[in-house]
Amino acid sequence: MQISTQEAFDALADPTRRAILELLAERDELPVGEIATNLGHVGRTAISSHLRILRMSGLVAERRDGRYRYVSLEPDGPVRDAVTFLQALLRSALPADIESVVSLGESESMISDEDARSA
Repeated sequence: MQISTQEAFDALADPTRRAILELLAERDELPVGEIATNLGHVGRTAISSHLRILRMSGLVAERRDGRYRYVSLEPDGPVRDAVTFLQALLRSALPADIESVVSLGESESMISDEDARSA
């Protein structure tokens, strides 16, 4: 089954699914029950629905071990295409000298941190 980049973007549109992805990015692989516990504002049935959408869109992988299901990020496939698309948009929209702007911003924040510590 070919999964489209559009399905990845559709799955990313929901804030609960993005929260699940952020949680998985922080912790690598998690059992479904722990995902539900960490996102207490969403019921277990809703978590299962969100995970199904994420799995069908190719953003997460699922591994079964006995009666437990473990979920992890799926770095290949449509998510890679979505990231490549977004990177191309950013590169075309940002000034050519963005690296110097970013470096300057980091230097300023370092100076501010040093000033705050000495005060």
